[in-house]
Amino acid sequence: MKGGTPKPVIPFLKRTGFLNTDGSPTARYKRFRNDAQSGAAAAEALRAGFGALYEVNEYAHALSDKELKGVIVQVTGMEGSNSAVSAILGSFKALKAFADFDAATSEGTDAEDANATGDEERGEGERTYHRRDGSNAGAQLNLGYTINLQLPPTSDIAVFNAIFKSLREHLLDR
Repeated sequence: MKGGTPKPVIPFLKRTGFLNTDGSPTARYKRFRNDAQSGAAAAEALRAGFGALYEVNEYAHALSDKELKGVIVQVTGMEGSNSAVSAILGSFKALKAFADFDAATSEGTDAEDANATGDEERGEGERTYHRRDGSNAGAQLNLGYTINLQLPPTSDIAVFNAIFKSLREHLLDR
């Protein structure tokens, strides 16, 4: 896709699992191009791309526009009149038009999609976690920690050196 108009489409296709991070098509995209499997692939893409909506309501695709807009507002924290809310709703409905939630997915498609979306690019120490139903939605678990320190009011640099030395020894060298 060239030009300025399709630029927002590319991140959307990556988020829904139709494109890899390098922009190459995934197995999900190839299944979407197959008329017999396109509905199931679109349903999977909808669940992957709008996972936060499905966490609030597992039947987000069955909601009315008003109810779906309410879920979007709840998840994003934006005002209902915000144009981004309308854009999210429009994107959801556009992909939903292709989706068939009753279609059976073919065997091995989860593994194909996992490989196609970059499992081979994972670094050492990163793991893939699968849901109980075997899907790979939200497959990578990344944890972050924030430590807030309240330092004592002192001008003695030795106090600060001792605190940061202790942090380094006990938290960072593991």
